[in-house]
Amino acid sequence: MVRTFFPALVLALGAAGATAQADEHLSEISAFFSTAEVISGPEIVDCKLSGGTASECFSITVSGIPLDYSPGPWCPTDISQGPEAGGIWLENGEVHDVDGDFIANLAEFYGDTNWQLFDDASGAIRYTGTLEACEAAARPDVAEEYQNYCVQCLPEYISADNTLTYVIPLEPVTADAPGQTNRTGSGVAYNGVRLDGPAPVDAILSAYTIAAFDDCGGHVNPYVGYHYHAVTDCLENSPAAENDTGEGVPIGIAMDGHFILPHLMADGYHPEGLDQCNGHTGEDGSYHYHVGEAGSNAILGCLKAQAGCTLDSPDGVCDASVRPPRR
Repeated sequence: MVRTFFPALVLALGAAGATAQADEHLSEISAFFSTAEVISGPEIVDCKLSGGTASECFSITVSGIPLDYSPGPWCPTDISQGPEAGGIWLENGEVHDVDGDFIANLAEFYGDTNWQLFDDASGAIRYTGTLEACEAAARPDVAEEYQNYCVQCLPEYISADNTLTYVIPLEPVTADAPGQTNRTGSGVAYNGVRLDGPAPVDAILSAYTIAAFDDCGGHVNPYVGYHYHAVTDCLENSPAAENDTGEGVPIGIAMDGHFILPHLMADGYHPEGLDQCNGHTGEDGSYHYHVGEAGSNAILGCLKAQAGCTLDSPDGVCDASVRPPRR
Protein backbone atom coordinates (compact mmCIF):
# COMPACT_ATOMS: atom_id res chain seq x y z
CA MET A 1 0.00 0.00 0.00
CA VAL A 2 1.25 3.49 -0.80
CA ARG A 3 0.64 6.03 1.93
CA THR A 4 2.52 9.02 3.22
CA PHE A 5 2.43 11.00 6.42
CA PHE A 6 0.56 13.68 4.50
CA PRO A 7 -2.56 11.79 3.33
CA ALA A 8 -3.36 14.33 0.61
CA LEU A 9 -0.11 13.48 -1.16
CA VAL A 10 -1.61 10.21 -2.41
CA LEU A 11 -4.67 11.79 -4.00
CA ALA A 12 -4.56 11.85 -7.79
CA LEU A 13 -5.14 15.29 -9.25
CA GLY A 14 -8.17 14.72 -11.47
CA ALA A 15 -9.98 17.37 -13.46
CA ALA A 16 -12.68 17.91 -10.81
CA GLY A 17 -11.41 19.56 -7.69
CA ALA A 18 -7.85 19.63 -8.98
CA THR A 19 -7.23 23.18 -7.78
CA ALA A 20 -8.42 22.48 -4.23
CA GLN A 21 -6.39 19.30 -4.02
CA ALA A 22 -3.31 21.05 -5.37
CA ASP A 23 -3.71 23.79 -2.76
CA GLU A 24 -3.92 21.13 -0.05
CA HIS A 25 -0.76 19.43 -1.34
CA LEU A 26 1.17 22.67 -1.32
CA SER A 27 -0.10 23.69 2.10
CA GLU A 28 1.16 20.45 3.63
CA ILE A 29 4.52 20.68 1.90
CA SER A 30 4.90 24.31 2.96
CA ALA A 31 4.18 23.32 6.56
CA PHE A 32 6.87 20.62 6.43
CA PHE A 33 9.47 23.15 5.25
CA SER A 34 8.21 25.98 7.48
CA THR A 35 11.56 26.27 9.31
CA ALA A 36 13.67 26.29 6.11
CA GLU A 37 14.85 29.34 4.19
CA VAL A 38 12.56 28.89 1.20
CA ILE A 39 13.43 31.02 -1.82
CA SER A 40 10.47 29.99 -3.97
CA GLY A 41 7.73 27.38 -4.04
CA PRO A 42 6.51 24.89 -3.37
CA GLU A 43 4.60 24.53 -6.60
CA ILE A 44 3.33 21.56 -8.58
CA VAL A 45 5.18 20.92 -11.84
CA ASP A 46 5.37 18.26 -14.52
CA CYS A 47 8.46 16.06 -14.25
CA LYS A 48 10.08 12.98 -15.73
CA LEU A 49 11.43 10.61 -13.11
CA SER A 50 14.61 8.54 -13.16
CA GLY A 51 12.85 5.53 -14.65
CA GLY A 52 11.38 7.60 -17.48
CA THR A 53 7.89 7.96 -15.97
CA ALA A 54 6.10 11.24 -16.63
CA SER A 55 4.61 12.38 -13.34
CA GLU A 56 3.66 15.32 -11.16
CA CYS A 57 6.19 16.66 -8.68
CA PHE A 58 6.45 19.45 -6.20
CA SER A 59 9.26 21.94 -6.77
CA ILE A 60 10.82 23.93 -3.94
CA THR A 61 13.91 26.14 -3.97
CA VAL A 62 15.87 26.57 -0.74
CA SER A 63 19.10 28.21 0.36
CA GLY A 64 20.29 25.10 2.18
CA ILE A 65 21.51 27.11 5.18
CA PRO A 66 19.80 26.07 8.44
CA LEU A 67 18.10 28.88 10.34
CA ASP A 68 18.12 27.19 13.75
CA TYR A 69 21.89 26.85 14.21
CA SER A 70 25.19 28.06 12.74
CA PRO A 71 27.15 25.32 10.92
CA GLY A 72 30.64 24.43 12.14
CA PRO A 73 33.23 24.22 13.53
CA TRP A 74 35.22 21.75 11.42
CA CYS A 75 39.00 21.92 11.87
CA PRO A 76 40.90 22.68 15.08
CA THR A 77 43.87 24.98 14.60
CA ASP A 78 46.27 23.40 17.12
CA ILE A 79 46.82 19.85 18.38
CA SER A 80 46.28 21.07 21.96
CA GLN A 81 42.61 21.90 21.31
CA GLY A 82 39.68 19.79 22.49
CA PRO A 83 36.56 18.54 20.68
CA GLU A 84 34.80 21.89 20.96
CA ALA A 85 37.25 23.31 18.39
CA GLY A 86 36.46 20.79 15.65
CA GLY A 87 33.80 18.58 14.17
CA ILE A 88 33.56 14.84 13.56
CA TRP A 89 34.90 12.19 11.20
CA LEU A 90 33.27 8.91 10.16
CA GLU A 91 35.31 5.72 10.02
CA ASN A 92 34.29 2.05 10.12
CA GLY A 93 30.79 2.86 11.31
CA GLU A 94 31.97 5.03 14.19
CA VAL A 95 31.94 8.77 14.83
CA HIS A 96 35.23 10.32 15.97
CA ASP A 97 35.78 13.81 17.36
CA VAL A 98 38.13 15.82 15.15
CA ASP A 99 40.07 17.37 18.01
CA GLY A 100 43.77 18.11 18.31
CA ASP A 101 44.55 14.64 19.58
CA PHE A 102 42.79 13.01 16.63
CA ILE A 103 44.78 15.11 14.16
CA ALA A 104 48.05 14.43 16.01
CA ASN A 105 47.52 10.67 15.89
CA LEU A 106 46.30 10.17 12.32
CA ALA A 107 49.46 8.25 11.36
CA GLU A 108 48.70 5.71 14.07
CA PHE A 109 44.95 5.78 13.40
CA TYR A 110 45.43 4.85 9.72
CA GLY A 111 48.70 2.92 10.12
CA ASP A 112 50.49 5.19 7.64
CA THR A 113 53.38 7.48 8.54
CA ASN A 114 52.63 9.77 5.58
CA TRP A 115 49.91 11.41 7.66
CA GLN A 116 51.19 14.73 9.07
CA LEU A 117 48.61 17.54 9.22
CA PHE A 118 50.45 19.62 11.81
CA ASP A 119 53.78 21.28 12.48
CA ASP A 120 55.88 19.24 14.90
CA ALA A 121 57.53 22.27 16.44
CA SER A 122 54.52 24.53 17.02
CA GLY A 123 51.60 22.06 17.01
CA ALA A 124 49.77 24.27 14.50
CA ILE A 125 47.38 22.36 12.24
CA ARG A 126 47.34 23.01 8.51
CA TYR A 127 43.79 23.79 7.40
CA THR A 128 42.14 25.49 4.42
CA GLY A 129 41.40 29.01 5.59
CA THR A 130 40.48 30.76 2.35
CA LEU A 131 38.01 30.27 -0.49
CA GLU A 132 40.87 29.56 -2.89
CA ALA A 133 42.27 26.86 -0.62
CA CYS A 134 38.79 25.39 -0.15
CA GLU A 135 38.21 25.18 -3.91
CA ALA A 136 41.59 23.53 -4.45
CA ALA A 137 41.17 20.97 -1.68
CA ALA A 138 37.41 20.19 -1.63
CA ARG A 139 37.44 18.20 -4.86
CA PRO A 140 38.23 14.59 -5.82
CA ASP A 141 41.63 15.53 -7.29
CA VAL A 142 43.00 17.45 -4.31
CA ALA A 143 45.66 19.97 -5.31
CA GLU A 144 49.08 18.64 -4.28
CA GLU A 145 49.88 21.67 -2.12
CA TYR A 146 46.85 20.89 0.05
CA GLN A 147 47.63 17.28 0.78
CA ASN A 148 48.00 16.68 4.52
CA TYR A 149 45.47 19.40 5.34
CA CYS A 150 42.30 19.51 7.36
CA VAL A 151 39.81 20.67 4.74
CA GLN A 152 37.05 23.07 5.65
CA CYS A 153 34.93 25.40 3.56
CA LEU A 154 33.04 28.10 5.43
CA PRO A 155 29.40 29.09 4.84
CA GLU A 156 30.50 32.61 3.91
CA TYR A 157 32.22 31.16 0.85
CA ILE A 158 28.83 30.23 -0.60
CA SER A 159 27.45 32.72 -3.08
CA ALA A 160 24.25 34.42 -1.95
CA ASP A 161 22.51 33.21 -5.11
CA ASN A 162 23.65 29.59 -4.66
CA THR A 163 20.40 27.68 -4.17
CA LEU A 164 19.13 24.20 -4.92
CA THR A 165 15.74 23.35 -6.36
CA TYR A 166 14.29 19.98 -5.39
CA VAL A 167 11.76 18.42 -7.75
CA ILE A 168 10.24 15.43 -5.95
CA PRO A 169 7.32 13.21 -6.99
CA LEU A 170 4.08 13.89 -5.15
CA GLU A 171 3.45 10.16 -5.08
CA PRO A 172 6.26 7.56 -5.17
CA VAL A 173 6.46 5.61 -8.44
CA THR A 174 7.83 2.07 -8.33
CA ALA A 175 11.28 1.58 -9.85
CA ASP A 176 12.48 -1.51 -11.72
CA ALA A 177 15.50 -1.61 -9.41
CA PRO A 178 16.76 0.48 -6.48
CA GLY A 179 18.63 3.63 -7.51
CA GLN A 180 21.85 4.97 -6.06
CA THR A 181 21.90 8.18 -4.02
CA ASN A 182 25.25 9.45 -5.34
CA ARG A 183 23.59 11.20 -8.30
CA THR A 184 20.64 13.13 -6.88
CA GLY A 185 21.48 12.87 -3.19
CA SER A 186 19.24 11.09 -0.69
CA GLY A 187 16.74 13.89 -0.19
CA VAL A 188 16.19 17.14 1.68
CA ALA A 189 15.70 17.72 5.41
CA TYR A 190 12.83 19.77 6.81
CA ASN A 191 15.26 22.66 7.44
CA GLY A 192 16.16 22.80 3.74
CA VAL A 193 19.57 21.15 4.05
CA ARG A 194 20.51 18.55 1.46
CA LEU A 195 20.66 14.96 2.71
CA ASP A 196 23.48 13.81 0.47
CA GLY A 197 24.79 10.49 -0.74
CA PRO A 198 27.99 9.00 0.70
CA ALA A 199 31.03 11.27 1.01
CA PRO A 200 33.91 10.28 -1.34
CA VAL A 201 36.00 9.09 1.58
CA ASP A 202 38.49 7.09 -0.52
CA ALA A 203 39.41 10.17 -2.57
CA ILE A 204 39.68 12.29 0.56
CA LEU A 205 41.94 9.85 2.40
CA SER A 206 44.12 9.12 -0.63
CA ALA A 207 45.24 12.77 -0.52
CA TYR A 208 45.95 12.55 3.21
CA THR A 209 43.18 15.02 3.97
CA ILE A 210 40.35 15.03 6.48
CA ALA A 211 37.24 16.81 5.20
CA ALA A 212 35.65 17.09 8.63
CA PHE A 213 31.90 17.30 9.25
CA ASP A 214 30.44 19.49 11.96
CA ASP A 215 28.64 17.92 14.91
CA CYS A 216 25.42 17.89 12.87
CA GLY A 217 27.04 15.74 10.18
CA GLY A 218 27.39 18.55 7.64
CA HIS A 219 30.10 20.36 5.75
CA VAL A 220 30.32 22.89 2.95
CA ASN A 221 31.12 22.30 -0.70
CA PRO A 222 31.56 25.50 -2.76
CA TYR A 223 29.22 24.11 -5.42
CA VAL A 224 26.48 22.33 -3.45
CA GLY A 225 26.73 24.44 -0.30
CA TYR A 226 26.12 23.10 3.20
CA HIS A 227 24.89 19.50 3.21
CA TYR A 228 24.70 16.43 5.43
CA HIS A 229 26.55 13.15 5.04
CA ALA A 230 25.33 11.94 8.43
CA VAL A 231 22.30 12.60 10.59
CA THR A 232 23.09 13.16 14.27
CA ASP A 233 20.79 14.63 16.92
CA CYS A 234 20.44 18.05 15.30
CA LEU A 235 17.23 17.25 13.41
CA GLU A 236 14.94 16.96 16.41
CA ASN A 237 12.47 19.77 15.83
CA SER A 238 10.63 18.57 12.76
CA PRO A 239 7.37 20.46 12.04
CA ALA A 240 5.85 17.03 11.30
CA ALA A 241 5.92 15.99 14.98
CA GLU A 242 2.18 15.30 14.96
CA ASN A 243 2.76 12.62 12.32
CA ASP A 244 4.73 10.33 14.64
CA THR A 245 3.17 6.88 14.38
CA GLY A 246 5.67 5.31 16.78
CA GLU A 247 8.25 4.94 14.03
CA GLY A 248 9.64 8.41 14.77
CA VAL A 249 9.04 11.89 13.39
CA PRO A 250 9.72 12.50 9.68
CA ILE A 251 12.91 14.55 9.29
CA GLY A 252 13.13 14.70 5.50
CA ILE A 253 11.70 13.73 2.15
CA ALA A 254 13.69 11.39 -0.10
CA MET A 255 14.22 12.20 -3.76
CA ASP A 256 11.67 9.50 -4.63
CA GLY A 257 8.92 11.02 -2.45
CA HIS A 258 9.13 8.60 0.48
CA PHE A 259 9.62 10.02 3.95
CA ILE A 260 12.87 9.77 5.90
CA LEU A 261 12.74 9.02 9.63
CA PRO A 262 15.44 8.92 12.32
CA HIS A 263 17.75 5.94 12.75
CA LEU A 264 15.86 4.71 15.83
CA MET A 265 12.14 4.42 16.42
CA ALA A 266 10.34 6.65 18.91
CA ASP A 267 10.85 4.10 21.71
CA GLY A 268 14.61 3.99 21.12
CA TYR A 269 14.62 0.55 19.49
CA HIS A 270 16.04 -0.28 16.07
CA PRO A 271 13.41 -0.67 13.35
CA GLU A 272 13.00 -4.21 12.10
CA GLY A 273 12.93 -5.59 8.59
CA LEU A 274 14.86 -2.82 6.86
CA ASP A 275 15.75 -3.50 3.24
CA GLN A 276 18.96 -2.59 1.42
CA CYS A 277 17.76 1.02 1.10
CA ASN A 278 17.20 1.37 4.89
CA GLY A 279 13.44 1.29 4.36
CA HIS A 280 10.44 -0.81 5.31
CA THR A 281 6.66 -0.72 5.44
CA GLY A 282 5.30 0.42 8.79
CA GLU A 283 2.21 -0.75 10.62
CA ASP A 284 0.15 1.99 8.94
CA GLY A 285 1.02 0.56 5.52
CA SER A 286 3.42 3.34 4.51
CA TYR A 287 6.87 2.63 3.13
CA HIS A 288 9.50 4.96 4.56
CA TYR A 289 13.22 5.12 5.29
CA HIS A 290 15.23 5.23 8.50
CA VAL A 291 18.57 7.02 8.23
CA GLY A 292 21.72 4.95 8.64
CA GLU A 293 23.87 5.19 11.75
CA ALA A 294 25.80 8.45 11.87
CA GLY A 295 29.13 6.69 11.36
CA SER A 296 27.99 4.70 8.34
CA ASN A 297 28.52 7.41 5.67
CA ALA A 298 25.17 6.35 4.21
CA ILE A 299 22.07 8.31 5.12
CA LEU A 300 20.14 5.96 2.82
CA GLY A 301 21.35 2.75 1.24
CA CYS A 302 19.55 3.47 -2.03
CA LEU A 303 16.26 4.85 -3.39
CA LYS A 304 13.39 2.38 -3.59
CA ALA A 305 11.26 4.34 -6.08
CA GLN A 306 11.98 6.52 -9.09
CA ALA A 307 13.81 9.73 -8.18
CA GLY A 308 13.17 13.32 -9.13
CA CYS A 309 15.80 16.02 -9.67
CA THR A 310 18.03 18.49 -7.92
CA LEU A 311 18.38 21.55 -10.16
CA ASP A 312 20.59 24.64 -10.13
CA SER A 313 17.71 26.90 -11.10
CA PRO A 314 14.04 27.11 -10.13
CA ASP A 315 13.33 27.63 -13.83
CA GLY A 316 14.87 24.30 -14.80
CA VAL A 317 12.87 21.35 -16.09
CA CYS A 318 13.22 18.01 -14.33
CA ASP A 319 14.11 15.06 -16.55
CA ALA A 320 15.77 12.62 -14.16
CA SER A 321 16.01 9.99 -16.88
CA VAL A 322 18.91 12.02 -18.30
CA ARG A 323 22.08 11.59 -16.26
CA PRO A 324 23.91 14.92 -15.97
CA PRO A 325 27.23 15.12 -14.10
CA ARG A 326 26.66 15.12 -10.35
CA ARG A 327 27.13 18.42 -8.57
